[in-house]
Order: sequence, then structure tokens, then C-alpha cells
Amino acid sequence: MSNQQDVSDLGDGAAPGQMAGALPVWRPSESPYLGGNFAPVEREVTAFDLPVTGEIPAELDGRWLRNGPNPEGPVDEATHHWFIGHGMVHGVRLRGGKAEWYRNRYVSPPEARSTGAFGANTNVGGFAGTTWAMVEAGSPPVELDYELNSRGENRFFGTLDGPFTAHPKYDPSTGELHSMNYHWPDLIDHVNYTVVGPDGRVTKNLAIPVNDMPMMHDMSLTERYAVIYDLSVTINLDVLAAGYPFPFKWDADRPCRVGLLPRNGTADDVIWCDVDPCYVFHPLNAYDAADGTVVVDVCRYDDMMVNDRRGPFTEHPPTFDRWVIDPVARRVTGTTIDDLPQEFPRHNPRVGLREHRYGFTSEVKLHAVDLHGAINKHDLATGSVERHQFGFGRGGAEPVVVPKADRTEEDAAWILTVVYDATSDQSELHILDAEAITEPAVAQIALPQRVPFGFHGNWVSDSSVAPSS
Repeated sequence: MSNQQDVSDLGDGAAPGQMAGALPVWRPSESPYLGGNFAPVEREVTAFDLPVTGEIPAELDGRWLRNGPNPEGPVDEATHHWFIGHGMVHGVRLRGGKAEWYRNRYVSPPEARSTGAFGANTNVGGFAGTTWAMVEAGSPPVELDYELNSRGENRFFGTLDGPFTAHPKYDPSTGELHSMNYHWPDLIDHVNYTVVGPDGRVTKNLAIPVNDMPMMHDMSLTERYAVIYDLSVTINLDVLAAGYPFPFKWDADRPCRVGLLPRNGTADDVIWCDVDPCYVFHPLNAYDAADGTVVVDVCRYDDMMVNDRRGPFTEHPPTFDRWVIDPVARRVTGTTIDDLPQEFPRHNPRVGLREHRYGFTSEVKLHAVDLHGAINKHDLATGSVERHQFGFGRGGAEPVVVPKADRTEEDAAWILTVVYDATSDQSELHILDAEAITEPAVAQIALPQRVPFGFHGNWVSDSSVAPSS
């Protein structure tokens, strides 16, 4: 592509056009979600043999991937919403204790971006031997090759005849992906529960009736239930009429509920449980408790998008809460675990769908200079929390948890997080030891350009998605 740049000669890790140690250039904007490090990067870059401080664990053999919006061309700063913008995937390949390359690529090719469609901009991961970019609100996944170049839209090999999601849940016992999918404007009165088999083909699609088209960003999965979040942010035509592209708004009068769908049940079998008005983008893990309840830890907002039409962080900040969902009483009981603002919760995938002890989150700050702060390690058995601090003007984004090889302890894991340094306007990939979370990073990998504040990603090992031949 004409806008790609090879920067493999930038051995000091400085961003293109920037001298190492130079003061950052602030990027002002009328929109809080376009200024500073929210601003898009301008180039697709390839860099090799990245500088490393410390030692990369030799067992990490694969790619760290992260997706997020990267608007291209003129943007209306007065109405722009953070969730809108062409998807761009950033990736670092690790092998043999080295950081072999960094790449960032638009998810959609130029001809598709020129139509105004923003494509898959929310999450990226590996499944069924392929790499998938996924998006909030229903468009099909986009398949990427190993080097992150787009192979185009892939409806799970032609078996997906409706929308998908950015947050499918993986069941390690069956190898299936489970998702709860909404889509404006096609699904007005229901959402779709979709199951994808280990071969990457859809095996189940079930319509679940809901009112007012809620913004259903995520779902949870236990061994017994698919958990449906039918909360208080819904489609609002007045928002569209006012010229805002993301048409959702807080509805204070709408009942708030969580549904427990038996995994082999029908829509009539959903057990709806009342919850106090709130919004949840992201749950941690969920599991079936011995007493018949379902336990899930969530990042909970008292409200969301009440007056802010451009993003989630300028009103009530999220707290980290535990929900106990009682299918007999049909009620959700919530308790705040930590009232420090935090988001992007992750857990060790080895305990997925089973009772977990540890959870990891990213501290959220409410301005563009350093959206992220500490990485938090919650011990949910003792109630204690440890925080990895990155220093002034620096913060770690979503903590990706990678289990250590040949270890079974739940916190025996590496934490991979992209760190933005507002004092230098640069980004690094840090590798933390979850067992010693307050200690310095075991490795810091300098990236050739900053990674804008974005959304979600995953570790994709070479054993799950093989390198291109």
C-alpha cells in the first residue's frame, strides 16, 4: 500500500519524524476523543528487530494484537464518537526471546474505507486457525493474514447469515465461540445468540426478543448459561436527528435486567433478573456457584451517555463490582469491589467459565493525556488489590493475560499491555509478571510509533494460528 512505511532503520525506537527525547507535540481537538493520544496515526508502518529493555520470556511465541478506531480524512470534531473510525490493528511478533516485528494495518483496504464504512474496529484475535478483526454492533468479522493484511469480510466460511459481535466468549471444554449480537438497524426487536463450532462454522443461531434495541456490547458464559445484558442504554432517534453518528443514549425510565439463557434452551427459557439501573461494557469471568446463583465481576457505570454524545468517560466513571445473579429470586445483587475508576477486565483464560480468584484491570483516567494508569491485580479471595504503577504521564491499556507454560497456579501468567508515555509521545509493549505485579516490567519493547488509545486485543500463539509459509 502506498501509505505504508518501512522504519526498520529506526533503531532507537523513536517515532517517525521525531527525535528521541524530544518534547511531544500536543494534538488539540474540539473532541476529547480526537486530541492527544486519541488522535489517529497517519501511516501503516513495518519495523523489524525492535529494541528491548529487559528479557522477553522465551516461551512467548506468537503475536500480541490490538484493534481500535483510526479515523482517516476529515472528521467532524463536534459530533465524532470514539467508537467510530476505521479499524486499525497493531501487532508485535515475539519469538525466541526477540521482538521480531511491529506492524499496524487498516482492517479494510483503501477502496472500502473510501465508502465511509468504518469496518471492524473493536477487537482482534485468533480462532479456528485464522485471525479475525471484530466490531461492536454487528458487522461480520474481517479475516487477516499473519502479517495483518486484510483478506476481506468472512462470515465464518459462509455460515453466518446475521450480525456478529466484538466480544465472543470461548468455551475451552467444547472449543466453541458464543456470542450475543445486536445490529442497528436490522435487529430492532431482538438480539441473536450465535454459537460457532471449533471449525469456525456457525452451529446455532437463536433470536432473543428485547425491547428498544439496547446497546449490548458484551455477554458472559458459564457452563450452564449464556448471560444477556439488557441494560439502560438504547437506540435513540433524537440523537441521530441531532447529527450524531452513534445513535445510543441513556434511558432512565427503561427497566434494567440480566437474562440467564440455558445453553441448550430456547428464548422462552430465559430467566430475566432485575438489576438496578446501570450500564456494563465489560464483564470479567462468570461462573455457576454451588448454590445455583451465577457470579460475575463487572466494570459498572451508574449511568452512561446521558449528555455526552461522543464517548463513555466524561460522566460517571466505572467501578469494579461483583454481581450475584439469583435465578430463583430473579434478582441481581451487586457489591463494589474497588471504587477506583477502571475498565478492560481480563482473567487467566485457563479458568474461563469456572470460579476465578484473580482479575486484572486498567485504571481509567478522565483526560486525553493519560487515559490509562495502573494495571490492577485483584485477589477476589482475600479482597486485596495490588497495582503496577508506570510512572508520571504513563499508563497501561487493556491487560492481556497469557498463562505461563507448564504452570497451573492461576496467577502464573504474563501480562502484556501497551503503555503510552505522554512525556515522550511514544508507546511501548510491556510484559509484566502477574506473580510479582508491583515489580518492574520483565521486558519493555519500544514501538516505532505511538499506539492511539483504543479498545481490545489478544495474545495469539503460533500454535493456534500458524505463521504464513
